Amino acid sequence: MTNKLDQLKTMTTVVADTGDLDAIAQWRPQDATTNPSLLLKAAASDAYRPMLDNAIMMATRQGGSSADQLTLATDMLAVLAGKEILELIPGVVSTEVDARLSFDTAATLKRARRIIELYDQQGVDTSRVLIKIASTWEGILAAEQLEKEGIRCNLTLLFSFVQAVACAQAGAHLISPFVGRILDWHLANSGRDSYPSEEDPGVQSVTRIYNYYKAHGFNTVVMGASFRNTGEIEMLAGCDRLTISPALLQQLQDDNGPLTQKLKAETAASSDVIGPVDEKLFRWESNEDAMATEKLADGIRRFSADQIELENQVRQQANAA
Repeated sequence: MTNKLDQLKTMTTVVADTGDLDAIAQWRPQDATTNPSLLLKAAASDAYRPMLDNAIMMATRQGGSSADQLTLATDMLAVLAGKEILELIPGVVSTEVDARLSFDTAATLKRARRIIELYDQQGVDTSRVLIKIASTWEGILAAEQLEKEGIRCNLTLLFSFVQAVACAQAGAHLISPFVGRILDWHLANSGRDSYPSEEDPGVQSVTRIYNYYKAHGFNTVVMGASFRNTGEIEMLAGCDRLTISPALLQQLQDDNGPLTQKLKAETAASSDVIGPVDEKLFRWESNEDAMATEKLADGIRRFSADQIELENQVRQQANAA
């Protein structure tokens, strides 16, 4: 019998949840997804040093204020990293908009368009790039407009059913519901120290979203993310895509047990009935979901902090040049 990773690849598109070029080259996933936290870790590696120097040089040539050059350099670093990643994989790469813009639709649109322009200037086929945006109301509005412009989006930091429905209604190409962070919240607030995989709240959330999308004919891709263990991954076998860290990819590869497909589009059923999601409904349902409210805010803060630290590294490198 083949290992569980190979079995999973027959049911689900496997995505590498890393910015480490060596790890991507080793695992050869279909797609790859990055975020400020992953880029921050990767930027400290020797492989990223030439890209960092090149990004600083390009931003300096553009002129403008030091703040403008700094944000351009970090965007450029993400683009250069994405370009390198695309040379290693056959599919797409996700590049994230600055999380500090999560509540500003116009600013998100401006940065997303610039990222796509930077990829185009590097000779990259921009149809292979997904713009990653937090699933706030403002972020979903930005994604809706970008999709109309032919710029495909990955809506991230997704924790609630109403977020998922709003994303699908907006025509988002892909969503990234965070399995492990949902589990984290429930462990911290339930008094329990574990959940069986089939009762894992993150697994149940993604299963509900997947079944709703398939039962109601939404084309938005569901990509489970932020896994804490292989049990969560196995319970979501059959999901459209799963983005998995190298450590968990290794565990799956080392396991030769049987893997059963849990999610199937042709048998998906959903009892959920929800009409058009407007801003009032979105904010009310979000307010009623303490887990989603807290984890969305926490995720934005974490990504923002890592973005700031990445900028600090870029500034230090620029000053040392």
